[in-house]
Amino acid sequence: MKALTAHMPRVRLGHAPTPLEPMRRLGEWLGGPRLYVKRDDCTGLATGGNKARKLEFLLGDALAQGATVLVTVGALQSNHVRQTAAAAARLGLACVALLEDKVDIASAAYQHGGNVMLDALLGARVLRYPRGTDMAAQLAAFCDELRGQGQRPYAVPMGGSSAIGNLGYVECARELAQQARDMGVPLTHIVLATGSGGTHAGLQAGMLALGLPVQVMGINIMGEVGAQAAMVWRQVQATLAQLDVVRPFDAADLRLMDGYVGDGYGLSTAAGMAAIRSVARLEAVLLDPVYTGKAMGGLIDLARRGHWSAEDHVVFLHTGGQAGLFAYADQMAAVASEGLQMKP
Repeated sequence: MKALTAHMPRVRLGHAPTPLEPMRRLGEWLGGPRLYVKRDDCTGLATGGNKARKLEFLLGDALAQGATVLVTVGALQSNHVRQTAAAAARLGLACVALLEDKVDIASAAYQHGGNVMLDALLGARVLRYPRGTDMAAQLAAFCDELRGQGQRPYAVPMGGSSAIGNLGYVECARELAQQARDMGVPLTHIVLATGSGGTHAGLQAGMLALGLPVQVMGINIMGEVGAQAAMVWRQVQATLAQLDVVRPFDAADLRLMDGYVGDGYGLSTAAGMAAIRSVARLEAVLLDPVYTGKAMGGLIDLARRGHWSAEDHVVFLHTGGQAGLFAYADQMAAVASEGLQMKP
């Protein structure tokens, strides 16, 4: 398939194509549908994850502008910040990470381990802010401060989600469609976690641009579903505009499933933790408590409620995040010790 983004500046950072693998044991355990996993946890770049694809285009733009330092924002255990720090290290750029303490978890593992430990290891300068800080304002202000010092900062938005960053998942849509075709898999349903929205929007925009009738379903793991849906829909439109592609796609066409956030972003749920355990023991695939565990918990719940038929083919997009398992070490230890119920 022809690349949709060949005209855009890009820096190759990740391992691609990532594998598309069947999840036969999980599908059999659920009694259907036929399940597959798109392994974007295997993109490389400091333990892998979906941000590698976005950063290829964001850093292409940054280098085209002559940037010398990347500045980005995220929660304390942000996967995006870890991969941004890794991309900066790879390209010899400085990196500043503005981290918000969004979650009230006081354990040493959460406060100092996992992604935040890797941020420092990769050479990022880490600045921490209290919960409720306007991080977008802090990002803009810090970039202004650096310009005043004669530096050339490039602001990388939260999650790498922007009309430019989302192009990474436009390309993933093309890659996935080609893999499914080569494997003889009917590509009709994709399920993924929806947080900052760019992966969902880019994948949806890519399928629209390719003219493929694929249902892209986001499992909301972030916040209020109405605001989340409106944000993702706007990003779909912005991404299509970046591609100079016109396709009809109304807000009502967006698929966003709610009910799996639990007590809030960054706080684990019983269903998400059970999904992590089930997928580890049935497929030897590691999910995380914040994104993919909750999304898989949603997929399992929908499958049990008959949302798909036993003969439907459903691809789960694994966006990575396993480094976060170590930040939630206390909770994960309890989950790992529990048995697996062998019938759903």
